[in-house]
Amino acid sequence: MSEQDFLKEPWGQGKSHQAFEKSMFNIRPAPEFSTGEVVLSSLYRASGFRDVSEKQVKGLGDELSKAADKAKRKDAKAGAIQPDTWRTVLDRLVQSPKVSQQSSKRFMSLSPVVPDTALYSGAARLSGNPWNPGQLVKRIVQMGASSDEAATNAWQHLHEALNVGTTDDVWARWLQEEFELRRKAGVEWQPTMLPALGGFPAVDRSRFQYPAKQFVADLDGIIQAKPAMTRRQWISLLEAVLRLGTVSHVLWLCDVNDRIWKIARAVLESDDAKVPGSEDQVVFQVLSVKKRMLSFGHPAIPMLRDYTSKYLSARLGLNRVLWALDEMKVPVVNLDSIAGIRAFLTTVKARRKGLVDAGVVESLNELSDRETRTITCKKGIGANLMEFAQYTLGQRQTMDETLRGYDQGYFLRKRGAARNAAWVLALGPASVLAMTHCCLHEVKGPRSVQRLAKHLGSYGIEFDLHGLNDSDLGRQLRMLGLVLDSPDAESGMLLVPPFAN
Repeated sequence: MSEQDFLKEPWGQGKSHQAFEKSMFNIRPAPEFSTGEVVLSSLYRASGFRDVSEKQVKGLGDELSKAADKAKRKDAKAGAIQPDTWRTVLDRLVQSPKVSQQSSKRFMSLSPVVPDTALYSGAARLSGNPWNPGQLVKRIVQMGASSDEAATNAWQHLHEALNVGTTDDVWARWLQEEFELRRKAGVEWQPTMLPALGGFPAVDRSRFQYPAKQFVADLDGIIQAKPAMTRRQWISLLEAVLRLGTVSHVLWLCDVNDRIWKIARAVLESDDAKVPGSEDQVVFQVLSVKKRMLSFGHPAIPMLRDYTSKYLSARLGLNRVLWALDEMKVPVVNLDSIAGIRAFLTTVKARRKGLVDAGVVESLNELSDRETRTITCKKGIGANLMEFAQYTLGQRQTMDETLRGYDQGYFLRKRGAARNAAWVLALGPASVLAMTHCCLHEVKGPRSVQRLAKHLGSYGIEFDLHGLNDSDLGRQLRMLGLVLDSPDAESGMLLVPPFAN
């Protein structure tokens, strides 16, 4: 790889500079289309089905469906479920409704209630080699835990919770047993290992709050709540946390890339520009969540596109500078720590003249003009990131209108019934329950709704406490019995733990 290879094809695999590729702020694996159920299904596979790849899921689902069609009543063993009953289970009881774009496609679509459903359903794409969002969850756990040991414990704890055991309800245990009877030989549900993160040291993680850290804490809270509800109810709440955690982590990384690049670009354009003078300044200027990425009741797609576009511009700029430094034989430290980020910016400042003389800014402008469609999220990586964020957070638009209420764990919904209606930030009932429980599970008794606002703020979500009574969120909280209601309480409204004994 060389600078010229990058300039010819900046988005290709392996075209990023090694320092960027291994950096703490590189988004990997690269997100593509997914939904809440896709994230959960892929998490099952990443957690316990190491021998089943994403591209095998569609074929295994077709095999399961064909076997169910061919089965006859006389084939059923004594005490086993009858074939027609099993067909009903697949087509009615655990079926996940398809969206309108899938009306002409035949494939197994199952709700990820138990681990084995993920063997036959829930891949991001029906062909090719789909990405595994579960691997993204694994990396978020690694980055959000306080240490490698804590990450390993959290990952094992999550696997144990995903398993169907004696504490799960009868329906879930029976369903898992039936699926296990039909499991392909050689496929086993076993915990996967969590390798060391290899960067972003524990001392750095402890210095500021960021979405992955909140996500790991919320996973623990949701797992603790599992005995208080049925398996299907718990899965709905877990899915809501996964949806918000994965997207907010990616948006935070987009913002970090943009802030690093803004400082580096300012240095290239002006000799008077400053770089952070200490690691504390790096934390404050680059890494901490200083602003809200999404806001209640406001259109979300323009904000998602803005973060994605800024990330792509920053990715081009940072790699252009790194390759130029490489050509100049200037060593660059790993960008996998706070110290590494500061050292990189200091190097750009020290080598400003050489970078300017090498025409870095001019060539970058030309490159940006050439890659406008990707940067504006109309194709390639930009379009993939937008699909990931929109469809993971958005309420599923089912083919059958009567099943629109199937998805209760959304964070975006359409403002109206029109096809082109705006997607706005609004929490579904399962999302409200999940977030309320997560913000209260470490305390006893009621707390002000301000605690919920602060909790959502750690994910980059903002809502105005004034006028809460008349807002969608206020109505959801009252409907679900999660507040001690008072007509004039507003920001002093008290939250009630949803699963308190």
